[in-house]
Parts: sequence; C-alpha cells; structure tokens
Amino acid sequence: MAAPAQSHVVIIADGASDQPLAELGGRTPLEAAQTPALDALARRGAVGTAGTTPPGWQAGSDVCSMCLLGYDPREYHTGRAPLEAAAIGLDPPAGAHLYRVNLVSVGEPGTPDEGLMLDHSAGAISDAEARELFEALARAWGAAVPGVWGRSELRHGVSYRGVWANWSGLAHGEVVTTPPHEVPGKPWRHHAPTARNTGEAALEAERVLGAMIAASAAALPGHPVNAARRAAGKRPANLAWPWGQGTRPSMPGFQGRFGVRGAMTTAVDLLAGIAHLIGWTRLRVPGVTSYHDNDYAAQGRATVEALADHGVVCCHVEAPDEASHQGDWRTKVAAIEAIDRHVVGPIVRSLERDRPGRWRVMVLPDHATLVSTRRHHDAPVPVLIAGAGVAPGRAARLTEAQAALGGWHVPQGHTLMDVLLRAPAVPPAATPGPASAGEP
Repeated sequence: MAAPAQSHVVIIADGASDQPLAELGGRTPLEAAQTPALDALARRGAVGTAGTTPPGWQAGSDVCSMCLLGYDPREYHTGRAPLEAAAIGLDPPAGAHLYRVNLVSVGEPGTPDEGLMLDHSAGAISDAEARELFEALARAWGAAVPGVWGRSELRHGVSYRGVWANWSGLAHGEVVTTPPHEVPGKPWRHHAPTARNTGEAALEAERVLGAMIAASAAALPGHPVNAARRAAGKRPANLAWPWGQGTRPSMPGFQGRFGVRGAMTTAVDLLAGIAHLIGWTRLRVPGVTSYHDNDYAAQGRATVEALADHGVVCCHVEAPDEASHQGDWRTKVAAIEAIDRHVVGPIVRSLERDRPGRWRVMVLPDHATLVSTRRHHDAPVPVLIAGAGVAPGRAARLTEAQAALGGWHVPQGHTLMDVLLRAPAVPPAATPGPASAGEP
C-alpha cells in the first residue's frame, strides 16, 4: 500500500493537565516536567486551548476521547461500557445494556477507612489476578440474581476493568451510576446505583445492582488472590462496581468522513473500543500498560511504523491519568517526561527525516485530572499543533498558562480533528476561551 500523502499524529497524554500544586512550588505537572522535545515543538507550532467536555457532561475519557477523534458525544455517545465492549469482542444481542465493571478497593470492616472508596483500580491489579476474581464474581452474581443472570455475560478486559452485558429486560436506563474514580476517599454506599424515580421498574433495577455489589463484597475479600495481595502489602480487590451503562452506538467510519485510514496504540479498552467502532486499526504493542511501567518507547516506535500505511495515527498514553487518580504528583511528572523523551521526540525526528514538509502533530490531554482531588476536571485542555501550514505562536511550552496565552480556543473539541487534517492553516480563528484547569 502506498504511503499517505501527508502524515498526522495525535499524541494523547491522558489526564496530563492539572492545577498548580504546592508540592511543585505552585507549578502544574506540565510546567514542572522537563520536556525539551515538546518545548521545541511548541516554539515552532501553535499552542491554544480546546473544550473537550460539552456543557452539562462529565469530564471522562469516553466523552473527551470521542471528541478528540472527531465525533461529537452529544450525537454518538450512548454510554461508556458499550465502547469498551467493542474492544474486547463482547457482542451481545441487540438491545442489551452494558456496564463497565471495576474491581475496586474499599475500606474493610474494623479499619479507619471502613466503607470508603480507596482505589478505583484495586491497586493496579494484574491481568492474571483480575481474571481469577472475575471468574469468582460471575459465580457470585449468578447465585445472587439468577433470574437476571441467565441473560447476561461478564467478560474481563484489562487489569481491573471488565464489562457486563444484560438483556433480561431490567430497566437499566432507570438507574444512575457513578464512576468510582470520581469518589475517592468517600463513602462508597452513598454513591451506589440509585433509581432515577420511585417507579417499580427503577426500584427493581436498583435492587438488582445493589444485590450484585453486596454479593461481590461477600465473595471477593476472602478469595486467595486477595489473601496473597494483603500478604504482599497490596490493596485487595474487595468489591465490584458496575457503572457507565449504555447500549451499542452507531458511529460512521472515520475513513468515510475524513478520507484517511487511522490507527491507534493504547492500553485502554475504552480507547480501543472507539477505534474499533470507527474502523481504525488497533496496534498490538507488547509492554504497553496503563501505568508508569509502560513501554513508552515501544508506543513511539509503533506509531512511527504505522504511519507507513495510515494517514493518522493516535498514540494514547494513560499513565499521567492513573498517577493523578492516585494523588501521585511525582509519577505524573515522570510520566509526562517519559512521553516527551520516548514518544514525542522520536516521532518528530522520524517525521522530519522521512516526511519533510508533509506532516502535522497534535499533542494534548483528553481532559485534566487533578492530583489534588484525584478526579477529572472539565476545564479546557492545552493543545499543541505543529507541522505543515502551522504558524508559530507566542507560546514557548505546552502548559496550561502558556496555552491560555496562545490566542486561540476551539470551543467544540470534536472539530479539532478537522483542524488537524483539513485546515489549510493553523491556528484556527481566535475564539475567547473559558478558564483553564489552573483557574477553577
């Protein structure tokens, strides 16, 4: 296959944007990180801001990443879980509702943290450990809600993540669920699935989901996997948390809309699911994880290799987001520096060598994730675009403050892909932007 006429790269540093931290001398992690490759790219490119969370929506990777790939969530988003189901090959009957299921760590009885949501990722549990626990969970849920379970499927994804599909007729749309990463350190029972109204169908859905969570609390804590984790000083995966329900979306193919083939490297089923639904190639890269043990260099190499036959390649790196959810500013800074060294630098050098004058790169977070709160934030994100047809701006770095000074703002993040691929000149026309993550 002939090489595309022009190469485009999107580098998503998930959750990298933040607010100033006292531990960093009043700087954000993007400001504190040593990023020579990004700095050089910023000086030759355009740095501005983009709104990736539509008004009235929660900031989340499902909504924000869909935006960044050129799809308006207000039109195509039907829930988070259906996107992840697409990545792991879960294809239930038409009309099924799907839930994301997290293995989480909650405070155990008799401890100071009893009843609190401690960790949405169960201490970054391994695939092998989580797979055993999902098998035990399926047995527990089958016994707890047999009438519903007979028309269900539970499938493990990666690490603490899984998806539950149900086509029993339960009124899944009548319950409100909460992402566990949005309630760190809070009483988890206060955020359990809740009926939207007092109707019989809504209350029955609440009861079933409550019974499933209770069954997980009975089955998981004493499992040998968790006994071994406690003995090793790790957090146990002692509860299962269903959330993000929805039905399969219908999304038009990317190549039909934009005229180029796309590919993605990611460790996250959510992003891989969106890629699958829009017809992108998922790049299977050994060593890629959601955490700072990620093989950043392998992601950089895979991105470069995929440019041989794809017009746009997205390199999604999850590590800054996971570090933020743990309140770990040191690892967040280190992750940003690793992205700069092993992803941004090698990709730009390769493009300059092999595709001179025929490339564009866009670097940005999908959303802010605040170390101080361990939660997502819906502020506009800093965005850097460099390459062919891009006029250098005033910014010297890709940071929240520099982006606010860049002089341009894209209020609807789903139009960024059009800017990257089609705009003859960048930046787009200046639009006043709202406050940055550093200005809550």
